[in-house]
Amino acid sequence: YHPAPLPEKAPPDTFVVEISALYKLPVNYSIASGDEKGYFIIHSSSGIIRTSKNLEVEDFPVNFKVRATDSSNATIFNEVEVKVEVIDENNFPPVFPSSLLEERLAEHLPAAQIVQLKAQDNDTGRNGFLTYGILNGHGLKFRINETTGILYSTAPFDYEEEPTEYQVVVYAEDDGIPEKKRGYCTVVIKITD
Repeated sequence: YHPAPLPEKAPPDTFVVEISALYKLPVNYSIASGDEKGYFIIHSSSGIIRTSKNLEVEDFPVNFKVRATDSSNATIFNEVEVKVEVIDENNFPPVFPSSLLEERLAEHLPAAQIVQLKAQDNDTGRNGFLTYGILNGHGLKFRINETTGILYSTAPFDYEEEPTEYQVVVYAEDDGIPEKKRGYCTVVIKITD
C-alpha cells in the first residue's frame, strides 16, 4: 500500500488508507512493526488507518507492516507493507536582508553589473529553491540572472537625456508546494553624471 502523501499539517485522526485482506473469516488488523514513533492507529475490524498525532516531516517516509490475523486462530496471519509519505509544505516566503537598496550607476556605461541580490528561504528542498525576477523592468533597461540574483543594466544611460533615478522591484520566488511564495526588494538606481 502506498497511499496519497499526507500534508505536513494533517491533524490527528486524518484518514490514511484502508487495508483489506481477502479471507473467508473475520480478521483482526494490527500494526505489526515499523511505526516506532506511533504516528498511526488502525481500526482492528475495518482496517482503516488514521494518524494518531501531528506529523514531523523529517521522520517520513515511514514504512510499516500491517498484520491481518484470523480472529479465532492467532497463528494464521499475513502482513503487508504500508509506505506513507508527507508533503513538506512551503512554510516560509523568501526574504531579502533589506527591502530597499540604493545603488549608483555611472552614465555611458555599456551593460553593467549593478548589484547581486540574495534572498533567504527557511524551507528545505524545492520549497527553498529560489529564482529571481524583475516586476518592472523600465522598458527592458534592466535584467536579472534568475539563478544568481545579479542585477544588470542592459544599455548605457544618458544623465542629461533620461531619468536619473529608477526604482526596480526585484522578487525572489521559491518552487514551493502547494503554492510558490515571493519576497520583494526595491533597488533604487541613481544614474551619476
